[in-house]
Amino acid sequence: MSSARARSRRAAQPAPGEETTARAEAAHTTCGGAGMPSTSRVLFAVVSANGVLVRGMGAATADRLSTGMYQVVFDQDVTAAGCVGTVGLSGSAGLAPSGQIAVAGRTGIPNAVFVTTFDSAGAFADRPFHLAVLA
Repeated sequence: MSSARARSRRAAQPAPGEETTARAEAAHTTCGGAGMPSTSRVLFAVVSANGVLVRGMGAATADRLSTGMYQVVFDQDVTAAGCVGTVGLSGSAGLAPSGQIAVAGRTGIPNAVFVTTFDSAGAFADRPFHLAVLA
């Protein structure tokens, strides 16, 4: 199906009611206290399967530690951060190999994230990935 045709079949969003709008406005002014300080940064890294930091923001280095195991070091403490990773190519062409990813704080290094990647069967495997850190 063409994307134009898919867009024409998409249902429109319902208009928000007054109560919904008021609740959203109230949340907009109070969400700063939900855990992240106003000085928060979005950090990211795009890392190749061999552990090379291709690009990023606030990312200092990336290293492949072993098959499917990586360390990404940032320019600030990320121990209280939220981390999200996805298997994805470091370039713009083609498709990433299928696989899975898990992310966690790096033991003993407060400004690093530990990343593990797996093939679709669940075995450790080198995969390129994108990592976002909300610090």
